[in-house]
Amino acid sequence: MSLDARVESLRTKHAELDSALEMEERRPMPDAKAIADMKRQKLRIKDEIQRITMH
Repeated sequence: MSLDARVESLRTKHAELDSALEMEERRPMPDAKAIADMKRQKLRIKDEIQRITMH
């Protein structure tokens, strides 16, 4: 997989997590653990994108 394809894949995953996070936060009884997990995943993905694009 090329770096461009990897970055695009990570950006897609980040956007999917963002949508899932938004949906979870809108629920009447949001799951705090799920929200925290999604935020951590988004941060890891963002860090990886930055690491890849800085080279």
